[in-house]
Amino acid sequence: MEELWPVPSERTCALMRAVAERILPTTEDFVDEVFAASQLGTQYQFVVDDPVLAAGDRRMHKAYLIHWLTGTIHHPGRRVPLFEDPETLRFARDLVRRGLDTGDLGSWRAAQWVAWRRWTDECFAATGDHELLRETLQVSGYSIITFVDDSMAALAEYVEAERTDLARSANAERHATAQLLVEGAPISRARAEARLGYALTGTHVAAIVWVDSSERSEALEAAAEHVMRACGAGRRLTLVASTNALWLWIPTDQVPPTSVLQPELEGLPGVRVAVGRPGRDIEGFRRTHLDAATAQRVLARLGSARRVVRYEDIQLVAALSADMTQAEQFVTDTLGEFATADTLLRETALAYVQERFNATSTAERLFTHRNTIERRLARVDRMLPIPLVENATSVVAALMYLQLRDDR
Repeated sequence: MEELWPVPSERTCALMRAVAERILPTTEDFVDEVFAASQLGTQYQFVVDDPVLAAGDRRMHKAYLIHWLTGTIHHPGRRVPLFEDPETLRFARDLVRRGLDTGDLGSWRAAQWVAWRRWTDECFAATGDHELLRETLQVSGYSIITFVDDSMAALAEYVEAERTDLARSANAERHATAQLLVEGAPISRARAEARLGYALTGTHVAAIVWVDSSERSEALEAAAEHVMRACGAGRRLTLVASTNALWLWIPTDQVPPTSVLQPELEGLPGVRVAVGRPGRDIEGFRRTHLDAATAQRVLARLGSARRVVRYEDIQLVAALSADMTQAEQFVTDTLGEFATADTLLRETALAYVQERFNATSTAERLFTHRNTIERRLARVDRMLPIPLVENATSVVAALMYLQLRDDR
């Protein structure tokens, strides 16, 4: 590979190697900084909002960061060779499938700036020799900028080739059509139905089926089939959203409870499902998918490991968790001491509200004696800042938030 700057001195090489070796063990924290900057700088909010794409984006940043640090340790001050990683190429392919590209200059440069700032801080911490620092920072700047530019060019070339291939596939056209419908763009019903091979009349339920690792992606199709059957349907529209995710639309007005969906995923480890509310016609096709996407984002936002989530069950939590700081304060203000109560008390309080404040029905639901329920409810009221019956909506919202947040 052609070198674009003079070979650095041995002292500069030694300093660069030492700094890279010191940073490498702290890669996870470093990646968090770089990734957060890239998300703020991106022009594609879609990537930020989609947990599967966001996870792929973070993996890509980590892989590139480790590659540059490792290359610098082995050959300090030299042009770091291109990084060709199957996981990164899969992420680039996913971007193409979603109609995006890798020409997001703001994201790349924001990440580059954070990496450079951390690198210079470490260099200044390593030596006070101004001459050595000057050469080290000059060479480091050449190396980082060239590596980012080389990587962007290589990925752009790969993406262009993928785009050409996908343009010839039926999935690309179907996905583009679905994306237009979800975005509310004007497109005739007849044209959309012809491209999708799916009727937009009637009622639809959307679901997103995903895995956290591409190693488990082969289970996606089986999971999609299970979800369709659980909804009582015999057909579905399925789009490959990414290597790790499928988008489904099922012609039904039934959203099965999680107690039905959960067993369907047994034997498919790592598969997760988010389901929207039923929606009618073209607007319903759009809204039910947005519901499912919101439910998926709530799990990602709270770091929840829950495998099945329905939008109708977490609608309050979705609104509540839009601002995590305010959400945590809301929970503290609403629940007080009850926020740390045991699971049994929380379940009793939720069941009592769901049974319309009927202690007998609550006892039957929980297979517990009524007197026991009443004793538990008395404890609940002693722990809450405001009695349960006087603040039931807020208490339920806070408890549902805690259920998801603590299910890690």
